[in-house]
Amino acid sequence: MIKLSNITKSFGAQQVINGLSLEIPDKKTVVIIGRSGCGKSVLLKHMIGLLKPDAGSIFIKDRDIAKLNSKELDEARRHFGMLFQGAALFDSLTVAENVGFALERFTKKSPVEIRNIVKEKLALVGLENVEEKKPAELSGGMKKRVGLARAIAMDPEIILYDEPTTGLDPIMSDTINELIVSLQQKLKITSVVVTHDMKSAYHIGDKIAMMYDGKIIEEGTPAEIQNTNNATVRQFISGSSKGPIQVLG
Repeated sequence: MIKLSNITKSFGAQQVINGLSLEIPDKKTVVIIGRSGCGKSVLLKHMIGLLKPDAGSIFIKDRDIAKLNSKELDEARRHFGMLFQGAALFDSLTVAENVGFALERFTKKSPVEIRNIVKEKLALVGLENVEEKKPAELSGGMKKRVGLARAIAMDPEIILYDEPTTGLDPIMSDTINELIVSLQQKLKITSVVVTHDMKSAYHIGDKIAMMYDGKIIEEGTPAEIQNTNNATVRQFISGSSKGPIQVLG
């Protein structure tokens, strides 16, 4: 479904991605782990075409999105849904307007059709009778679920999750993890999840890939990652301050 080959990206003198390659299988969940600030979110933005690599290719199915023009990119993005780290809801819109935003903007569906789709997607993430609420009236966990309902509103083939459990308590984090697994199974979608939460990674991932120093240094099933011999990966997944990863500050 997604194939990244030798991606590089620099911002000024800082190289964030350095010859990174990764394949994301169709209808599977791949979790990308790594330290905060290592470039995981930058990588997601490349997958959805918000950033273009300095070099390398990013194939979504058979199209290199790094070479698409603006109109072609807009069309390609309709196959994606994205759950942003802070849910990124529009504060001035109701829940229903947030979830139905892309449907209203990019489709010719009637208001009644959009309303029915909004209710259906909210039900899929366990929310009912919240359509007229504003984001300020919602808890952190509810905002994440509304963001997830918006991400699936256009029936995407691929969903990108940027730190989906950040800022949530352990119980709500587990609820979001269960939703990610459930949606992947029900909707048969391809999922890419960026996180540094290892409990989440083990729970939701078919494959885990660790990003370090701008590259993927190891990938495998959750069991393979847990039993790795790579000292850098071992240090990260155990949360130890001792090892090859420098602890600064």
